[in-house]
Amino acid sequence: MAMSLGAVFIFVASIYGGEGGLRFASYYGDHMVLQKAPESAVLWGYGPEGAHVTLTLSGPSQRRTSLADVTNGIWRVTLDPVAAGGPYNVTAAAQDSTAALTDVLFGDVWLCGGQSNMWLQTSKIFNASDELRIAEKYPHVRIFMAGFNQSKTEEIDLIQVELPWSVPPTNVADFSAVCWLFGRYLQETLQYPIGLVESCWEGTRVEVWSSPRALQQCDRQRVGSGPKENSVLWNAMIHPLLNMTVKGAIWYQGEANTVYHQEKYSCSFPAMIDDWRLAFHHGSGGQTSLHFPFGFVQLSTDQKGSKSDGFPNIRWHQTADYGFVPNSRMQNTFMAVALDLPDETSPYGTIHPRDKQDVAYRLTLGARAVAYGEVGVSFQGPFPTQITLLSKMINVTYDQKVRVTPSKDVFEICCTEGHAPCGPESAWVSSPIMQQGPTTVLLTSDVCPPAEEVSGLRYAWRDWPCDFKACPVYSASGVLPAPPFIAKRSQSVGKQEV
Repeated sequence: MAMSLGAVFIFVASIYGGEGGLRFASYYGDHMVLQKAPESAVLWGYGPEGAHVTLTLSGPSQRRTSLADVTNGIWRVTLDPVAAGGPYNVTAAAQDSTAALTDVLFGDVWLCGGQSNMWLQTSKIFNASDELRIAEKYPHVRIFMAGFNQSKTEEIDLIQVELPWSVPPTNVADFSAVCWLFGRYLQETLQYPIGLVESCWEGTRVEVWSSPRALQQCDRQRVGSGPKENSVLWNAMIHPLLNMTVKGAIWYQGEANTVYHQEKYSCSFPAMIDDWRLAFHHGSGGQTSLHFPFGFVQLSTDQKGSKSDGFPNIRWHQTADYGFVPNSRMQNTFMAVALDLPDETSPYGTIHPRDKQDVAYRLTLGARAVAYGEVGVSFQGPFPTQITLLSKMINVTYDQKVRVTPSKDVFEICCTEGHAPCGPESAWVSSPIMQQGPTTVLLTSDVCPPAEEVSGLRYAWRDWPCDFKACPVYSASGVLPAPPFIAKRSQSVGKQEV
């Protein structure tokens, strides 16, 4: 895959560099977090052509000095690795001009992207006043938000900054709740600084956040206009960040694709992840991992009673049609299941549930296990390893111990005549839970008409499958809901080794 990231500074330097003095790029500022060791942080900015830039880092550890030349109006420095901590002062000097950053910390930097459920602000969630009151207790979780802009070409720098780097509680009320809570929970575990970079836009499709390279992988052509045009938010709100060294990313998006090329999402979403990883790796000069951890929220709910398959289809496609992550197509990923967190009275619409605490907590469990390798952290809900058709019964064996609440309508079987496969027009019939074991659920198959037989089984395959935290299958602890699945005759089901 051809990349032009190494030369990207040159052709737009005249736009941003100007003839003035020295300055940092838009997303560097006082109070920011730079990526800690073992990776190296990258800093860059603008300056007088041909000037020699001296970059000095001073703080708890020894004074460090790096040198760079301004070429085509741009200078760039890759620091030596710095351990977590701070604060540091960063000073760039050239000729008679200086630029400085103060109160800079080193920790892990996470990018938060997606559409409106990622954008939903901390001031709008359940217990918002409590969350905002305790925000000041987390001064080492720093936040930054990119401006809402689009571009038909790849930008080198952000066109606009929505929220500058801030120390809580400043700006937390207007910052992504999922992003903030994820960072807060993570910092409680890691006990070192966390930097959060929000870049999202409500109502947007995955295609607008994807580069043309990624879209070509899935035969997606350039369509639409405004913020619905392919790649326009990649160009303006992701591409400028590529030079930043990051630890990983979290993502909450997919609602817009329930009615727009949902059949392509199982390709377009993994392709976007792959492309982001490659682009950030190249843009940071190899400092951001080529396989950086990527977490996402499996869609919650929208319309109670809806018979549309849009939401269940996208939930399935979010996992590249495996039903779980990580898997062989989506390695080093983690997922927060959210279909059991509906909010029927949300003043922001039922598509925007206000319980973002559980969402962020489930994401944090995934990050601790996948991104940080913490042993013994459960982060996946139960998933079938085997489905066996018995006489008038179906036995579902899960990969872990389960807590089961009897239900009549969340498991469904597909009934067809003879050995006909289950197709788009086939009827699905509720299959009540009859018995349960430590790792099994026994369903009745005696609901098919006499001339028909079972040809498929699915779980929670609807927009709004259950009430709040009341789905029938959870982990034994009751913390993690089982994700939805669908299995048809002649198809395999169950986890594969990753």
